[in-house]
Amino acid sequence: MSDLTGKSVLVFGGASGIGFGVAEAAVKAGAKVTIASRSQDKIDAALAKLEGAEGVSLDTGDAEALETFFKGHDAFDHVFCSAASTKVSAVRELPLEDAYASVNSKFWGAYRVTKFAKVKEGGSITLVSGFLSVRPKPGAAIQGAINAGLEGLTRGLALELAPVRVNCISPGLVMTEMYDSLEGDGRKKMFDNAAETLPVGQVGKPEHIAIQAIALMENPYMTGTTSFIDGGGRLA
Repeated sequence: MSDLTGKSVLVFGGASGIGFGVAEAAVKAGAKVTIASRSQDKIDAALAKLEGAEGVSLDTGDAEALETFFKGHDAFDHVFCSAASTKVSAVRELPLEDAYASVNSKFWGAYRVTKFAKVKEGGSITLVSGFLSVRPKPGAAIQGAINAGLEGLTRGLALELAPVRVNCISPGLVMTEMYDSLEGDGRKKMFDNAAETLPVGQVGKPEHIAIQAIALMENPYMTGTTSFIDGGGRLA
């Protein structure tokens, strides 16, 4: 059983998807959880399901707001960052402004969080990349590059921020609200087809990612590592 009793955990992107899964697992492990999101409506909906958690409206794209927040708050034991909004398309098809915005959101968003985050000694920061960093595919070069950048940033920060530990989680395909817009049974077909290609025979869920996120928070001997939680996707 995981035990984060009395620990303070801040989850960027905690109102939905992987971030919500991590926030929920941290609450169950006894942590004092704060979720951060750009959307107050999403925060309110998430808090209705997270007993005892708190929420704060924060945009990882707003460096001034992040700095102000952390200066006015006690240091956290653990910070998890999955907040990101990216567009994926072939390099020659993706408008440059969309490419810039994607890098600014996922890479620079995480960079800004780590720049200003106040974390207790021995605590941790966990970033989220994605297995396209090591298993690229046509039409997603920008995403693979962003993910690889985050993994490189993780290793550098593990040295710069020590004794705060910095790790990265690299998920494969995960069932989140991101795919709810698919029409008809398109969502189910996509997940079923993907599951058939994976060694584990199933697609990931936020709770699968949360298991590793909590483990990285709890394990004092883990830093500078990228954990692949992809069902074997980087091999298949």
